[in-house]
Amino acid sequence: MNTIYLDNNATTRVAPEVFEAMTPYFTELYGNPSSMHSFGGQVGHAIDKARQSIASLLGAQPSEILFTSCGSESDNTALAAAVQTRPEKKHIITTRMEHPAILAPCQHLERRQGYRVTYLGVDSKGRLDMDEYREALTPDTALVSIMFANNEVGNIYPIQQMAAMAKEKDVLFHTDAVQAVGKIGINLAELPVDFLSLSGHKLHGPKGIGVLYIRKGVRFAPYLRGGHQERGRRAGTENVPYIVGMGKAAELAAANIVQEQVQVAALRDQLEKEILAHVPLCMVNGDTENRLPNTSNIAFKNVEGEAILLMLDRLGICASSGSACTSGSLEPSHVLRAMGVPFTFAHGSVRLSLSRYTTQEEVEFTARELPAVIENLRALSPFK
Repeated sequence: MNTIYLDNNATTRVAPEVFEAMTPYFTELYGNPSSMHSFGGQVGHAIDKARQSIASLLGAQPSEILFTSCGSESDNTALAAAVQTRPEKKHIITTRMEHPAILAPCQHLERRQGYRVTYLGVDSKGRLDMDEYREALTPDTALVSIMFANNEVGNIYPIQQMAAMAKEKDVLFHTDAVQAVGKIGINLAELPVDFLSLSGHKLHGPKGIGVLYIRKGVRFAPYLRGGHQERGRRAGTENVPYIVGMGKAAELAAANIVQEQVQVAALRDQLEKEILAHVPLCMVNGDTENRLPNTSNIAFKNVEGEAILLMLDRLGICASSGSACTSGSLEPSHVLRAMGVPFTFAHGSVRLSLSRYTTQEEVEFTARELPAVIENLRALSPFK
């Protein structure tokens, strides 16, 4: 049985070109980039090249790219830097839709360090209220952290407008762009954000490597101390193979951005259309007019999402009920709760996320098999 992988917002397959680029740095070019000898120096040049590739993808300068271990570290680092460099300000703005990598440290600051955190609400489609956001900005606000695109329903948020409003108030702005980079175009030369997070394994690079963009001139305090690496901004010997891999993944993402926005979106729309046409009592969660091209979150009334996933897994289809970081919970996701999705629908929500490796045949197979899965589960359900 072949595997049909429709869980690309959880992680993506490593592109063959990425794996090939990484391999020499495990066994042949294994020097420490901080060493004085030329053997280590050539490894340092590989890091420089990767930094340039990522900067080019983002419309940034290489000096603004800081390598981290993952998107979560990048998120935590941005928050920590903001509160350390602006200790007189005790207010943070975020949303109820954020990834736990933002929500958890915000809650820690709120409960343990006396910060006031505004969690912006959303409407039934997961859209933010700009008037609420404008009113939340105060002279005491240290940082705004709002994701570029939501990992569960795919909503894209008006970061350009929100960052500009923050800048007018002299407030730092961070965006978690882990799900957006490589799927939609981002040009930091025109986007007035101070920090931006991304992760290698979300764009066909390896797991265990991330990036924090830090705009030139923004005050910064290191999260990890004890070494001179990354221009003194993050201690620790660089994870060279993974940095090289992420650099290659960035090059491929730049080359394939049109395919992501056109071909992947077309397959997603076809899959969604077929499901909605053949399964009664289901709906799409989120803003269908402004979302990532690869993401569809569909709610099936009176069916358990976990049961759907188990049945799909038996057919070789990989999907999810929301964020991989909160899988295993029987509660509806915080994202769907924030949107006010009815309980009978929220419990039966499934996220299908495609990639440029998803095929027409895989979409057709899924669209053909899923209606029978829902019909069978509803026949067993106590809710009618």
